[in-house]
Amino acid sequence: MEECRKVKGKIHSYESMGLVDGPGVRFVVFFQGCKLRCSFCHNPDTWSQTIGNEITAGELFDKIKRYKPYFMSSGGGVTFSGGDPLLQPEFLTAMLKLCKAEEIHTAIDTAGIGNITDYSEILSLADLVMLDVKHLDDLEYKKITGGDIEDYRKFADQLRRFNTDVWLRAVIVPTINNNPSYIRALSEYAKTFSNIKKVELLPYHTLGVNKYKELGIEYKLSDILPMDKSVIDRWQIKINSEISEFLKKNS
Repeated sequence: MEECRKVKGKIHSYESMGLVDGPGVRFVVFFQGCKLRCSFCHNPDTWSQTIGNEITAGELFDKIKRYKPYFMSSGGGVTFSGGDPLLQPEFLTAMLKLCKAEEIHTAIDTAGIGNITDYSEILSLADLVMLDVKHLDDLEYKKITGGDIEDYRKFADQLRRFNTDVWLRAVIVPTINNNPSYIRALSEYAKTFSNIKKVELLPYHTLGVNKYKELGIEYKLSDILPMDKSVIDRWQIKINSEISEFLKKNS
């Protein structure tokens, strides 16, 4: 474990009492760096891989341990988010090992886009992967993220081969994917993961718009209003029911 503590990484920030990043209360670490340029991203300040706060895994883990009594008592743990933590696989692996040694539940919030081809060690260590589904269609995915959906699919295929719990998360954006047919497709897609535990529909919002102005980046969805949460809630009930039925049949 001493070698793990020496591994260095770059983080953007951390949140000691996160409530929406996995089960229970979470210590959330936002890794610096992301290859995608999602049009609805509210954290463009995490994109660059050349900036960030450099820290050793040991230093970060010592911060995490101070809050262990709080998140452990809630059934929570630590969530590695970003940016995308898969872009720093060595640092992520070191953090997962340190947490596992202390029996701390770990979650990875990722779009499935890293810089290695084999994620076996990471997936064998993590307790939960919260996989961000940007879109299911090849062209729409490219339009929204600027990335190649095949890179995402390669990670998803690896994830299916592990017992790691899976939550799928999808931001629902007006004029892009806010329609019943997409929700049905998402539900069917979720069933391709035997280890699926949950599907979360997240309403598009504009809370990060000011960051774009500060960074001098064009915000591409400036003419789109926030998603109606009442619509999301109705679709969430439906998709919850379908996933619950799927899990019962396959238990």
